[in-house]
Amino acid sequence: MNNIDQLTVNTIRTLAADAIQKAKSGHPGMAIGAAPLALAVFEQLKKDPARPDWRGRDRFILSAGHASMLDYALLHLFGYGVSMDDIKNFRQLGSRTAGHPEYGNTPGVEATTGPLGQGFAMAVGMAMAERHMASVFNREGYPVFDNHTFTIVGDGCMMEGVASEAASLAGSQKLGKLIALYDRNKITIEGSTDITFTEDVAARFASYGWQVLNVSNGEDIDAVRTAIAEAKRETEKPSMIIVRTNIAQGTPKQGSASSHGSPLGEDNIIAWKQAIGWEHEPFTVPAEVSAHIAELNAGMKEKALEYDRMLEGYKKAYPELAKELESWYSRKLPQELLDDESFFAFEDKPIATRACSGTVLNRLAAYLPNMFGGSADLAPTNLSELKGYPFFSAGEPEGRNIHFGVREFAMAAAMNGAYLYGGLRTFAAGFLIFSDYLKPAARLSALMGLNVIYIATHDSICVGEDGPTHQPIEQLDMFRATPNTYVFRPADGKETAACYLAALELDAPAVIALSRQNLPQLPNSGRAAVRGGYVISEAPAPGRIDAIIMATGSEVSLAMEAQKLLADKGRSVRVVSMPCMELFEEQTEEYRERVLPSAVRARVAVEALGGMSWYRYVGLDGRIVSMKRFGESAPGSLVYKHFGFTAENVAEQVLAVIK
Repeated sequence: MNNIDQLTVNTIRTLAADAIQKAKSGHPGMAIGAAPLALAVFEQLKKDPARPDWRGRDRFILSAGHASMLDYALLHLFGYGVSMDDIKNFRQLGSRTAGHPEYGNTPGVEATTGPLGQGFAMAVGMAMAERHMASVFNREGYPVFDNHTFTIVGDGCMMEGVASEAASLAGSQKLGKLIALYDRNKITIEGSTDITFTEDVAARFASYGWQVLNVSNGEDIDAVRTAIAEAKRETEKPSMIIVRTNIAQGTPKQGSASSHGSPLGEDNIIAWKQAIGWEHEPFTVPAEVSAHIAELNAGMKEKALEYDRMLEGYKKAYPELAKELESWYSRKLPQELLDDESFFAFEDKPIATRACSGTVLNRLAAYLPNMFGGSADLAPTNLSELKGYPFFSAGEPEGRNIHFGVREFAMAAAMNGAYLYGGLRTFAAGFLIFSDYLKPAARLSALMGLNVIYIATHDSICVGEDGPTHQPIEQLDMFRATPNTYVFRPADGKETAACYLAALELDAPAVIALSRQNLPQLPNSGRAAVRGGYVISEAPAPGRIDAIIMATGSEVSLAMEAQKLLADKGRSVRVVSMPCMELFEEQTEEYRERVLPSAVRARVAVEALGGMSWYRYVGLDGRIVSMKRFGESAPGSLVYKHFGFTAENVAEQVLAVIK
């Protein structure tokens, strides 16, 4: 390593160590050990730090997010607007330098990471998005989309199942512009990786269809540079660069598990700085390093300007295509879609809402050419295929549908990455019960405010014969408990259409739960569903509401049947459809009071899943008809009745709460 490289690496390392020590919290080991390989990535990224969201940039994700100070030190040095005060305020309230990288909080951070393996999977999604966007918009001489996606992963990432899922998918898709650098320091919190992780990672990735490169000495920055250049030359395979490093390199804690997640300690930092000849005060960037980085940035700035000039030429040569490109980045739904009454048209016959969803998706596809997504090997069952469009692959990158295979977690994480890439509206489909496998990625969707649409079919015990392993119970409550997540459970075709329109305008993920069984098309359903909750069937006696039945999805028609039984008994009961509690809570107090008058305390909620979410609406005087245990294996209609989902039982529960 030459003098300026060593000085720059030492600057990164000391900034990280000083910030972690000041915070008395953090992960110095990898931040120090991986500094040379991270610098080798950063110095050659296509980027414009003054414009962190410049479209022509390479993407970089630190999947091993616990080494966040490594990222922040580099962002500071390369001029991304992370100040020295930000570095000094590492892990403090309101700081740009949070404990793990947070998308939207720090300029230059492309994705929220920390849950290991997910950053790697999001990088796969970004590489997929780049290939798809390039296939649609690039023209000869105009490479509008032509970037690499880099990710730095650690031993923990390699152990997580989501990384294996995503790596297998990436190899199958031949994502040649995806480059992962594996910081192999062989240490985790509990000690050497040899106690749990002895597999041949290189052989594993080779079997996935990756190019595998090895750098035996992580201090050899030139060897890392050479490996990156070789990875860029490989266009048919993603590349994994395995770099052997030492955790806490050069410090008294080198190779120690304690350096993974604890500050080095003042005495150790002093001894280490003396050993490497570092004579500067804490939080110092030597002038030579600043000048070196400025020179690197100047070269990248010229490349960014070349891209901008190319893009201006593209707009003149292909004005309609350029206009289409800008529309892909708009979050606003086309007015033509909003005005299209046929969007809400469905045959007046029983239809499963999963089938209604399939119809709606294909109607949307005509208006939204940037829809991009697929299913975890369930498209024929959850009806999530965009008909008439090819499936995305190395041979057909223009495909809008994606075969994910049986990989729910990687699917969701990849769609987070594709959404983060920009320009795409992404969706991920599966059974509601298997949302357990993708929940961690959906949680990151919520944290980052990504409008990923999660299509979750087979949404209740009416799955029937497949039994309790396939009958969701607690899953909707799980999502409803997640901040910044909107859960939709429509009752018929018109509600399904309204729910999709509402979902697509959120700055948050949406989970759309859909029935396997046929449901009737309901009178008075429709656009009002965009408000989250509304009166779908008014109490029959004018000015009198004896009770309110609230329901979602397949139980709305059941509630309306119970309403008729109660009317025969002289009871005037209102039915409220509540397809999205989160949207209902965002309505005005006056509207919510109009739908659910506080004076009416006799309330019953009906939902053929777990009922925890309903307590806020039924209060102390109400009741919930829901599942309080796992289901049974039998035909769905029999299971439904077995657990009390009948008009008679609902009517009985209502009579019990009327005082």
